[in-house]
Amino acid sequence: MLQVGEKAPDFKLPTTGGQEISLGDALQKFRALVLLFYVLDFTGG
Repeated sequence: MLQVGEKAPDFKLPTTGGQEISLGDALQKFRALVLLFYVLDFTGG
């Protein structure tokens, strides 16, 4: 588990355009970065 202030490990995620991008690539390409993990659509209840 990460602690406050630690850097996240590099990982890859699919983009909305069907590509794949790593955290490291995104940080180099964009000035600001916000990741949103939204799982409510896939849960019951």
